[in-house]
Amino acid sequence: MSFRFIDTHCHFDFPPFVDDAEHSLARAAEAGVEKIIVPATESARFAGVLALAENHVPLYAALGLHPIVIEKHTDECLVQLADCLKLKPKKLVAVGEIGLDLYRENPQFEHQQYILDEQLKLAKRFDLPVILHSRRTHDKLAMHLKRQNLPRTGVVHGFAGSLQQAERFIQLGYKIGVGGTITYPRASKTREVMARLPLSALLLETDAPDMPLNGYQGQPNRPEQAASVFQSLCELRPESPAEIAEKLANNAEKLFLLA
Repeated sequence: MSFRFIDTHCHFDFPPFVDDAEHSLARAAEAGVEKIIVPATESARFAGVLALAENHVPLYAALGLHPIVIEKHTDECLVQLADCLKLKPKKLVAVGEIGLDLYRENPQFEHQQYILDEQLKLAKRFDLPVILHSRRTHDKLAMHLKRQNLPRTGVVHGFAGSLQQAERFIQLGYKIGVGGTITYPRASKTREVMARLPLSALLLETDAPDMPLNGYQGQPNRPEQAASVFQSLCELRPESPAEIAEKLANNAEKLFLLA
């Protein structure tokens, strides 16, 4: 039985995909991946992400300023983001990838929080959901989301926090991104969380070319691996694979208004 999947987080504007788009999309389609959301990481990548979505039917764009390259983000970048959102490109479906990160050295955390809040305000102004990055910052991120109170909410992607933290995001109206972490037997905490959360709160993702799956360490991750993440999720959940696949796809279509 074949299922349809939506990869809600793939950096398709990076190698190995960007110079090999048609072949990469064909491989994804063969695995059942019908739609792919491509989040930008900095203002210099906005035009490329928008062009990919415009030129390839399965691709959709998200525009945002990622905290991992916080030193690149200025007020001018926020103006550029606002200008792009104002144009309302047809296949722009979210503000992202945005968020908080305390993993890197010298995180410039005050600046991160300012850039995040300004982007949350833009998402609210233009009535778009957000794609959120969070490393070692779940509780702080939840505070920002509660304060900004977005009507369209969004997804906390690549989630690897506690069940309690996931439930707090869900109470605020946010989805939880399920990625390759659950393919690792040692990731028992994350596997347990994904087994226990309501199916209505989950989205499928790869974070390709990052977050390679178990058995593929050292290789670029790829959007077709969404099918393998799905298989691992099926092993953890009581619902039938058909119900899981349909619900995950519906969750993504509803959150991002995918045509």
